[in-house]
Amino acid sequence: MNQDDEHLQLLAVFHYVVAGLAAVFALFPIFHLIIGLMMVLAPDKLGTAGAPVPAMLGWFFVIFAATIIIMGWGFAVLVFTAGRFLARRKHHTFCVAMAAVECIFMPFGTVLGVFTMIVLMRESVKQRFSVTSSLPPPPVAAAAGSG
Repeated sequence: MNQDDEHLQLLAVFHYVVAGLAAVFALFPIFHLIIGLMMVLAPDKLGTAGAPVPAMLGWFFVIFAATIIIMGWGFAVLVFTAGRFLARRKHHTFCVAMAAVECIFMPFGTVLGVFTMIVLMRESVKQRFSVTSSLPPPPVAAAAGSG
């Protein structure tokens, strides 16, 4: 196993770890979701004796928390998928794009994204993905005056 294969295998494992961390961190708004559901389903339990909590506020909590959780899990799935593609040496462009997106998930995603981009930009690694850096040949024009 050469150095490129080792680096790609390590990056794949670290992608799985970061995907797991992202999935766990995406659950932090679960408290907002629970509080929002309580505001909607049992407003008399949270409000004062004279005025219950408005249901609209509860729906805001529910929608906001659910959106953050779903986006976080979606991100985790994409990071995990990038790890699978790195391990299988497939979809180079997707892996580079995900490395760039991972940089917003500080600090772990930033470090992983930068190292992934560094490794994926090597010509020897591109060849492992069957990607060449040269442009494809221009299309051949139709022969003029045939027939």
